[in-house]
Amino acid sequence: MDDEVNVTYISLNGYVEVNKYRYVYFLIIFTVYILIICSNSTIVYLIVIHGNLHEPMYIFIAALLLNCVLYSTNIYLKLLTDFLSEKQIISYSACVFQFFVFYSLAGSEFLLLSAMAYDRYVSICKPLQYPTIMRKITVSILLLLAWIVPALHVAVPAIASAEAKLCNFTLNGIFCNNSIYQLQCVRSRFITIYGVVCLLDLAILPMFFIIFTYTKIFIISYRSCREVRKKAAETCLPRLLVLISFSLLSVYDISIARVESNVPKTVHLIMTLQIILYHPLFNPLIYGLKMKEISKHLRRLLCSAKII
Repeated sequence: MDDEVNVTYISLNGYVEVNKYRYVYFLIIFTVYILIICSNSTIVYLIVIHGNLHEPMYIFIAALLLNCVLYSTNIYLKLLTDFLSEKQIISYSACVFQFFVFYSLAGSEFLLLSAMAYDRYVSICKPLQYPTIMRKITVSILLLLAWIVPALHVAVPAIASAEAKLCNFTLNGIFCNNSIYQLQCVRSRFITIYGVVCLLDLAILPMFFIIFTYTKIFIISYRSCREVRKKAAETCLPRLLVLISFSLLSVYDISIARVESNVPKTVHLIMTLQIILYHPLFNPLIYGLKMKEISKHLRRLLCSAKII
């Protein structure tokens, strides 16, 4: 029976003095999670209820923020449970599922940013063709691909991990990311190579596409009138900030599994928290303040809330 339990459950060993600071941890993470839900949901709500925001640009923003909510929920609910539990454990099947959702949504983030870059490219560089190219069906297909393609990619290592034999039952982390490979007795060469393919398809190529697209936009904008340059700056700079933020955090995540044995536990915990704390709060802040139309509706909402 003990062997069965060991095979079924994984201990999460990334917490620092959780028994001593459990309520402090819980309060901080709960507060951050509520802020993430409220801030992202507010922007999505504004986009849904206001007709002038029912354009591809804002629909992609709403999808991105919804992706952030799902991404955070996948991690935060388990963290909150762990802080109040005597033992920080997770069943291996749940761990693999968390791994699958985490990387599927991370891949969706890059593809959604790519779709947004393409939308801005067509809008600024081919304005006369924009209504023809960016139809509702095109937007729907891009959104569908942004969520389905990463899920299909990540399903392969997730299924392989679910069937892998385990020799280690302690995960040096606070949630299930690529560290789960360290639990397995043998990591196949196929999964290693496939992981590189996933990284290429879901992160590196979309990132190069985004950089190439915005470079073209800025070159054309520079040669155009002041109004076009202003439009390009208002709509493209927020997306570039989000891309830089998420790319840096993705590098963090990839690096953690490589260096975790060489750094103190506290440092490793702090590094891990960077992945889940900043970006979900950064997105609504950038889009709420930097996008003119959203910012206008947000100010009206806040003013009406004060009056009430």
